[in-house]
Amino acid sequence: MPSSTSWKLYPSNQEAWEAMLADCAKATKTIDLEQFIFVKDEFGQRLIDICAERARAGVKVRFLWDAAGSFSFWGSSIAEDLKTQNIELLFWKTLIPSYFKVPSVRSWFLRNHRRALIIDNKIGYTGSICVQDAMKNWRDTNVRLEGPVVAKMHYEFERMWMRAQGRTQSLPAFQGPLDPEFSYITNSPSPRKRHLYRSVVAAIRDARKYIYITSPYFVPTHRLLRVIKLAAHRGVDVRILLPEKSDHYPALDIGARSYFNTLLESGAHIFLYEGNLVHSKTVVIDGDWAAVGSMNFDSVSLLYNYEANIVTTNRTFAEEIAAHFSTDIGSATEVTLTEWKNRFFIEKIPEQLIKIVRKFL
Repeated sequence: MPSSTSWKLYPSNQEAWEAMLADCAKATKTIDLEQFIFVKDEFGQRLIDICAERARAGVKVRFLWDAAGSFSFWGSSIAEDLKTQNIELLFWKTLIPSYFKVPSVRSWFLRNHRRALIIDNKIGYTGSICVQDAMKNWRDTNVRLEGPVVAKMHYEFERMWMRAQGRTQSLPAFQGPLDPEFSYITNSPSPRKRHLYRSVVAAIRDARKYIYITSPYFVPTHRLLRVIKLAAHRGVDVRILLPEKSDHYPALDIGARSYFNTLLESGAHIFLYEGNLVHSKTVVIDGDWAAVGSMNFDSVSLLYNYEANIVTTNRTFAEEIAAHFSTDIGSATEVTLTEWKNRFFIEKIPEQLIKIVRKFL
């Protein structure tokens, strides 16, 4: 049965933001926004203003933001201000853990890194987008969707909304329509609920022609590293695109580089994107499997955060992601094994030291 899902990919945050605003302005029933980083700058204020206008027209508007990612609102009156505009706001977890209760500390560490905008339960957006003007020119990948998969996005938003409220009862199993080619797959800290992580590992294990990975941070688990290297060993064209320098602390970049030697020796190819930060989180395999969403290829995303991606077997969609990847490596420099091994010894020391803690990055 062919897919009934339609989509549009946005390689530019500016394009994605404008599309999101236009769709929100036409909402008639609901606007649900799940976001890791929300900053009340120019775009953030425009989004709030449009949502407030829709709320006055009777649209139910809910914002679910992570307290750590959206820390600029910590201690502010934003929730009360939005409430006066008929907008509901919940923060995922507190920003300050209770150090006297070990489970509380552990729970505080588990952040909601997902990004989704669902409008009228008919239109869905997801990807690597954040709500912050400073990210306007970053190289992100976001997607607008219409079709059965949007109902699953709405269902997963409801589950997180309930968790953020501290409601322990679970929703009934999803009973909505399904698309044979498009899924919205989540990742949770519980080992039994790392569905997206397992899906990516399985797809890489089955790869026969190529694997193209784009991630701003790359500190894979031992299991994920192993299947990537095995794919390269059996002749799969493995290409990994990373930023020349990420937006996070240097330890993450050093952590990524601590894997370069073993990956290059396995036959994988590594490219460092130059210019604006590449922040996309995409995987495309063999032209018939692709994933776009919030999950990075680092241990925090893979094991500890709440994440969600669109995963598809639609060849046209996968080929679009592959085409974006090919364009991106045109703005990148390939790292060769010879030059990597021939660096000065002092340059290699941080990569050896970081191995002690890199599984926590």
